[in-house]
Amino acid sequence: MNLQHLKNAVANTTLSRRTMLQGAAGLVIAFNLPTLAKGQTAAAPADGKFAPNAFIRIAPDNTVTVLSKHIEMGQGPYTGLTTIVAEELDADWSQMRADGAPADNKLYNNLAFGPIQGTGGSSAIANSFDQLRNAGASARAMLVQAAADQWKVAPGTITVSKGVVRHAASNRQATFGELATAAAKLPVPANVTLKKPEDFTLIGKEGVVKRLDSTSKANGTAQFTIDINEPNMLTVLVAHPPRFGGKVGSVDDTEARKIPGVVDVKTLSSGVAVYANGMWPAMKGREALKITWDESAAEKRGSPELLSEYRALASKKGIVAGKEGDAEGALAKASKVIEAEYVFPYLAHAPMEPLNGFITWDGEQAVAKYGCQFQTIDQGAIAKVLGINPEQVKIEMLMAGGSFGRRAQASGELVVELAEAAKAIGPGKPVKLVRTREDDIRGGYYRPMFVHRMKGAVENGKITAWSNTVVGQSFIAGSAMAGMIKDGIDPTQVEGSRELPYVVENFQCDLHTASVGIPTLWWRSVGHTHTAYAVESFIDELLVAAGKDPVAGRLELLTKDKSKRLAGVLKAVAELAQWKGPKLANGHALGVAVVESFKTYVAQIAEVSIGEGGEPRVHKVWCAVDCGVAVNPDVIRAQMEGGIGFGVGHILYADLPIDGGRVVPGNFDGYRSLRIHEMPEVEVVIVKSTEKPTGVGEPGVPPIGPAIANAMAQLGVQRPRSLPIVPAKGTV
Repeated sequence: MNLQHLKNAVANTTLSRRTMLQGAAGLVIAFNLPTLAKGQTAAAPADGKFAPNAFIRIAPDNTVTVLSKHIEMGQGPYTGLTTIVAEELDADWSQMRADGAPADNKLYNNLAFGPIQGTGGSSAIANSFDQLRNAGASARAMLVQAAADQWKVAPGTITVSKGVVRHAASNRQATFGELATAAAKLPVPANVTLKKPEDFTLIGKEGVVKRLDSTSKANGTAQFTIDINEPNMLTVLVAHPPRFGGKVGSVDDTEARKIPGVVDVKTLSSGVAVYANGMWPAMKGREALKITWDESAAEKRGSPELLSEYRALASKKGIVAGKEGDAEGALAKASKVIEAEYVFPYLAHAPMEPLNGFITWDGEQAVAKYGCQFQTIDQGAIAKVLGINPEQVKIEMLMAGGSFGRRAQASGELVVELAEAAKAIGPGKPVKLVRTREDDIRGGYYRPMFVHRMKGAVENGKITAWSNTVVGQSFIAGSAMAGMIKDGIDPTQVEGSRELPYVVENFQCDLHTASVGIPTLWWRSVGHTHTAYAVESFIDELLVAAGKDPVAGRLELLTKDKSKRLAGVLKAVAELAQWKGPKLANGHALGVAVVESFKTYVAQIAEVSIGEGGEPRVHKVWCAVDCGVAVNPDVIRAQMEGGIGFGVGHILYADLPIDGGRVVPGNFDGYRSLRIHEMPEVEVVIVKSTEKPTGVGEPGVPPIGPAIANAMAQLGVQRPRSLPIVPAKGTV
């Protein structure tokens, strides 16, 4: 999710400080680095209280815990953020731990977003790199000073290595844990010297750092929301209207209340909630409800009707989102104009762990535990429902079983329902709200449906004009992020298409924002999920018309200063794949695509053949990524591999057809994901860089779709214009 303008949308959001770590044993290094006043130390602020803005805890047992302000949902921030601290601290990796930070935007705000705590836009490492390097270096300096004071030696004569502080001349040494109490009494240094990159022992090193969350996930000790089972806890399932915009008309809960284990039934703003002593009675109780839905304001259009409307809009010029030269004039004069239409369906996020949450409320204070991706928004949403202040809402951030954008709820959808469920049953009753897979897929928020209408002119082997009309819903209209919309344009709708990385003299991108009652939300790589496919497929088609090689032709056009790193990854992936042209022997072909998203540059080459029934088979993918300083190479490779698999599955198979306002599929039998035997071999090269690190959670996704499509075109198959490439039988 690209939230560059998020700070404007939430500029008025404020929360009070917390004192979660006050009185903790050992050394707690507290930082609010961007806002510290000159001469003020974070450990001893002006009000005399201990500053709870702590990223580092060093315990007497010598463990070092990094409090992550970013949720761990499989993308690796616990490991990455801890690596940054451990590097500057000169800790041993075996002593490092990670845990989720509490919800407090004044202490743990995302520096890329402004006054808001949240994870998204592949920003975790990018916004924390300098912050946590300074935190680690300051902690190290305090430990060294504590040792120097005890040993009566100069700090400059002390060294630190793998978690041990040493004074070689006197043959004395101490662990971090042994020095923690003394170090905690020292002021945080105003200035520290950071390591030079050539002195790194953890950052960028292969096979040195092991993921911190792998063991607990493998042995079952990691706690997810679904694992919570507290005394007197009620499990809640909600029956939602089958059409978006529908409301509860009438409810007959007589039979539901007869189910053993069902405790109560309440009507919420989102539907009808069944409270029970366990999941099974809650499910059976919900099945027994007799509900009449008021669908007078519900969305009743389906995918075919919307597609027809979108196509009509695409034939007209929309709001101009980007422009260079005179595309309309150049196209009118061109002797050769190529046109293409690309259609993208609604897509569900379908994380392995559907949305869920736990909350306790005593009438004055609330404690919520779940995989929270946007703490500040959720805190405010819960507080509003319960009629309390945001600082009276504590959120304990648990790990989550995937998200892909689903948990980044700009509207606070889940937590509003969670808080309403707690309020309806009354204070003092712990509530765990659970959604089934069907609940999540049929009642979720989606990647919007889009149509792109493309026109390009080719004259004498040169692309002279480009026009792209985009039609689709806004990702954020009507949400807390609506402030990002400027001059009628949601920037996430057209990111990747409103400006080309290629030199094309006459260019225009315009936008029609459709009004549809189907809720939408960021989806892994947001606007690039559709713009990358349209742009990279169309540039390939124009290069073919111009008689250019797909790689060489792109390189000829990637001459803008801002495109140099794109050209770099394209050259790197071509070398990795030993590119000699797109056509291979034995009915195989190569397709290429290169995309910048979230300030990370990724190029991919896909090797594809056509199997039985005309279905493409992706055999291998070569990938080059430039994400600045590579903090954890193993995590970067894993994210590229995961993004490629995610992208391959959705480009080939994923579709969320809407029939009369109702979502058709409800589980993976109808919403097909990539299967393990369909996963291609992946080879990744990380381009060395001294630039600041950028994110990798999303950028692996956008290039793979057009790379597959471009390979298919080289095999003589019609370049796929409507996704998914392999439509399900019987889809509308």
